Amino acid sequence: MKFARLGPAGAEVPVVLTDEGARSLTGITADLDARFWESDGPARVAAALAAGELPLVEDADGLRIGPPLARPGAIVCIGMNYAAHAAESGAEPPSTPVVFFKAPNTLAGPNDPVTIPRGSVKTDWEVELGVVIGKRASYLDSPAESLDHVAGFVVANDLSERAFQIEQSGGQWSKGKIAAGFSPVGPWLVTPDEVEHQKLGLRSFVNGEPRQNSNTADQIFDVATVIHHLSQYMVLDPGDLIMTGTPEGVALSGRFPYLRPGDVVEVEIDGLGRQRQEYQAYEAGR
Repeated sequence: MKFARLGPAGAEVPVVLTDEGARSLTGITADLDARFWESDGPARVAAALAAGELPLVEDADGLRIGPPLARPGAIVCIGMNYAAHAAESGAEPPSTPVVFFKAPNTLAGPNDPVTIPRGSVKTDWEVELGVVIGKRASYLDSPAESLDHVAGFVVANDLSERAFQIEQSGGQWSKGKIAAGFSPVGPWLVTPDEVEHQKLGLRSFVNGEPRQNSNTADQIFDVATVIHHLSQYMVLDPGDLIMTGTPEGVALSGRFPYLRPGDVVEVEIDGLGRQRQEYQAYEAGR
């Protein structure tokens, strides 16, 4: 199934996408949140679909697309998870997953405009496979258990301000990762039964020009390994989002300019949809 959230920011309506259109889930759940996943939400949606109980959302095509998950408790990111990206960053491929966090208020819709942070000169794009947790994961015994804890997969853009991340970091990356709107996600959340998640092409474009073009098969640490590894150090709760790393082709490589106001970034992953963001200058009060 494909789940989405439609409507104004902060007032999105949860829907399931079908061949006939978007069908409202408001009779089943208030949102695509932890409670939905913990209460076997997808099975309840499937039953309601089969019974013809979910109404179509009128004018769904004209509504804003929000992130396909409610505000997560945690956004956990894996750094340098593609060998070629590690190389373009000037680093050796890691021997253990590199982990950092983004603030939940960085979450944004897939097509929302992005404000370049005040003082930024090195805002960068990063297409990534996102994993949404569906069941609490703590101290998993092996990677084989990991996928039972996945609600679905999403397109994510792990935006980064490289000067803040590297030159002003103090040794940690978070300063370059936590600006408002720096985690565009969506357009859909696709359930695991419909995704071969380790065989997905992922691409990015800036002003229509290709930047990244890789495949999740090239990850150093696959999704199952990442979830198992994280569960040894933290509790992953339903609704949490994991960003699993970006391939080569970002501005940090030195091959491309950083983003400026007026630029348009598009990112896509096979079967998970496409995003489009216009970048705008910072203005006080916006």
